[in-house]
Amino acid sequence: MSRRVVITGLGVCAPNGVALTDFTNALLEGKSGLRHQPNLEKLGFGCQVAGEPLVKDNLIDNYFTPLERRGLNATGIVYGVIAGIDAWKDAGLEKNTTNEPSWDCGIIFGTGILGVDKFREAIHLIDEGNVRRLGSTSVIQTMASGISAYLGGLLGCGNQVTTNSAACTTGTEGILMAYERISQGKAEIMLTGSCSDSGPYVWGGFDAMRILPRGYNDNPTKASRPMSATAAGFIPGSGAGALVLESLESAQKRGAHIYAEVLGGEINSGGQLGEGSMTAPNSIAVQRCIRNAVTNAGIDASDIDVINGHLTATTKDGLEIENWSKALGRKHDDFPYINSFKGSVGHCLAAAGSIESVATVLQFEEQVVFKNVNCDDIHPEILKLISDTCIPRETKNHAPKVIAKASFGFGDVNACVIFKAFSKEESNSK
Repeated sequence: MSRRVVITGLGVCAPNGVALTDFTNALLEGKSGLRHQPNLEKLGFGCQVAGEPLVKDNLIDNYFTPLERRGLNATGIVYGVIAGIDAWKDAGLEKNTTNEPSWDCGIIFGTGILGVDKFREAIHLIDEGNVRRLGSTSVIQTMASGISAYLGGLLGCGNQVTTNSAACTTGTEGILMAYERISQGKAEIMLTGSCSDSGPYVWGGFDAMRILPRGYNDNPTKASRPMSATAAGFIPGSGAGALVLESLESAQKRGAHIYAEVLGGEINSGGQLGEGSMTAPNSIAVQRCIRNAVTNAGIDASDIDVINGHLTATTKDGLEIENWSKALGRKHDDFPYINSFKGSVGHCLAAAGSIESVATVLQFEEQVVFKNVNCDDIHPEILKLISDTCIPRETKNHAPKVIAKASFGFGDVNACVIFKAFSKEESNSK
């Protein structure tokens, strides 16, 4: 029989806030983390706006020793370690300092590409014949599983320690992978999350594809406009989000604070068939992913009162709303509240699903639905499908009961996870 899984810790390193308090306040206020990037202007980028966490050196010193900081040039690892360690501490857990690994604790922490700046540094050194100057940490900073390896060593975890990678779906996929491991009795506690490097070597390919808006370089906070009639493309972002998932029995035994319950979900692919492609979703697969997530979670579509969509501020936003409507069998005033956090953090690529899931879960804690930023002019095609009251433009007082969070990524891959409010009365009675 499947075990119940809850969330007991959250951590975040996002463009609009590093650490939970700043991040929560930014979401409540609709504060943007999108800024003009002078280095992108210098390099001739068409879009010179991006979202990048503002991490000060003295903060990094709290997470890395002077030896670990020597030659550290992988922003994704920095973001991921900050978010992961913060989530672990938020769950009331401590680093394992014994001589035996914590066999019941594991890590699934994803990324898309890691250590791009370190790669660049290494390439130049090798081409110049200075291979001996690479340093001993160049491998761990540039291998995809470097982030989970770092966290696994810092925390002393003895269960599965791995990195998943599924483009924009990475973070949401990781939550479901961790959920399955705990629900099947293979682990008690899993730290899950995802991270994405920042900088021109990550964002350049998207600028070359001309899918980023070029008219907001002088007005960066208005550049990302999910569900808007004036949406002109997504703004790239970076950072990391992390969640501690735990069996209900373990959480209650520890007396841990429970943010929400994970009911399950679904992961699938559209196979890049039909209307699906490397960059476009196969609607049949998207709808199937949502429907199966509802079924696997053991709920009815009518139970969902809030959706956090993928909604990237492109021409596909209307199609995503249509897919949600068809999959849930709900439209107009019957549609749930829906929001996108990309208006304030941009599209954080591999980190998107985890950062947005942290924000999604915080809505249970704050008893609100966070506002949609830059969405005063809702696209008319969306208004044909759902009421404008379903798209809050101001943070709304509302105690969510069930929230569906989905991510749809490059390569036509999909993931949808279902979160449920967990009452203090239920927690105390078990």
